[in-house]
Amino acid sequence: MTFQDLNLNTPLYNAIEDLGFETPTPIQAEAFNVIASGKDVVGIAQTGTGKTFAYMLPILRHLKFSKQENPRVLVLVPTRELVVQVVSEIEKMSKYINNRVLGVYGGTNINTQKQAVAQGLDIIVATPGRLYDLAVSRVLQLKSIQKLVIDEVDVMLDLGFRHQLMNIFDILPPRRQNIMFSATMTKDVDELITDFFINPMKISIAVSGTPLENIKQERYDVPNFYTKVNLLEHLLHDKDEFSKVLIFVAFKKMADRLFDKLEELFPNESCVIHSNKTQNYRLRSIEQFREGEHRLLVATDVMARGLDIEGVSHVINFDTPDYPENYMHRIGRTGRAEKEGHSILFSTGAEQEARERIEALMQMPITIQVMADDVEISKELIEEERPQIKEHYNPTKQREDDVPGPAFHEKKEKNQKENLGGSYRREIAKKYKKPKTRGDKNYNRRNKKK
Repeated sequence: MTFQDLNLNTPLYNAIEDLGFETPTPIQAEAFNVIASGKDVVGIAQTGTGKTFAYMLPILRHLKFSKQENPRVLVLVPTRELVVQVVSEIEKMSKYINNRVLGVYGGTNINTQKQAVAQGLDIIVATPGRLYDLAVSRVLQLKSIQKLVIDEVDVMLDLGFRHQLMNIFDILPPRRQNIMFSATMTKDVDELITDFFINPMKISIAVSGTPLENIKQERYDVPNFYTKVNLLEHLLHDKDEFSKVLIFVAFKKMADRLFDKLEELFPNESCVIHSNKTQNYRLRSIEQFREGEHRLLVATDVMARGLDIEGVSHVINFDTPDYPENYMHRIGRTGRAEKEGHSILFSTGAEQEARERIEALMQMPITIQVMADDVEISKELIEEERPQIKEHYNPTKQREDDVPGPAFHEKKEKNQKENLGGSYRREIAKKYKKPKTRGDKNYNRRNKKK
């Protein structure tokens, strides 16, 4: 099948031709007619399979020109990065179509977004929190929404957006088409479908544990963090092969720690993103990696979804993820759009159980490789790898990182005034002859007679 076999119009054909696409991916081919029919749709497909085009092509095909100010299509996504990416993809498809697209998300000035909304739009792409804030402010009217798309819904629920989604459903018009895409079918996702979808058509291209055939997978058994760094350094010295590398770690502190090491080893070649970084920093890091200014990008699992970066040569799992589904989402960043990809997994002794769960989910082993002789085996351990000594009567003693910070801070000098309490008030009253109470108007007159 080619895009010519789909019932598109000339502006969309021209845009696709400009992008150089010839063959739709399986999810795009399966979803087009179903979504175009107007029925509720649930799509289960792995990351990297072209889901944005799968739901936007049929929507754009039937979106008529309109001068009305209120949006007719709402796309909800879990992260700010995904908002930016989806808007970019819609603009590419809409190159020869006269429509208005806007992306809104938290962490930026809401007044600027209110002004943009007031200009009028056809399609709005948003994170749930900011969309609800705009709707409550009455600047954004959702009464004209005809199609609701929820992308990466499993991540959205994992991130705790269920409450915001319920609030948004309450203010949307009941007569609408619901379109939902997810990489995994969880209990929470199933409940959402049952509560809000009407006899949805289900499209399932591949279960979440099915490895992409075009991704070569390898793994190394590595004893500790510093040996992982040494192995990573050994691999990354081949800059021709490891030309665009996405490195996943377990948590934010580890991301910063590894980024500092990479900056020492490969100056000005790496960048990092995680949820503690500012929005501008994160977007800038992604753009620098996408454009090839930086060869290495260190990221946490929260950032694993929604990153659509072409030409990622390798995904390196510096830490083995606890949940095998996260491994599938990570490696889905390479080998996108049916291109060749390469995934490498590092596992310590403590991570072997997690590695076995990944292999069980995929129902296949990951090919083990032996480290080169010149990779130094370090004896040094980071804090998380050192044996934890538990006190007999206090087995859950907090680590220093977990101890809450001070509840109070030093006051500024101008606020360091002594509170003299009642004596201070008596001195002031004596000096200025103030009445004891506001109601005692004769207080000063009586004192004068004395």
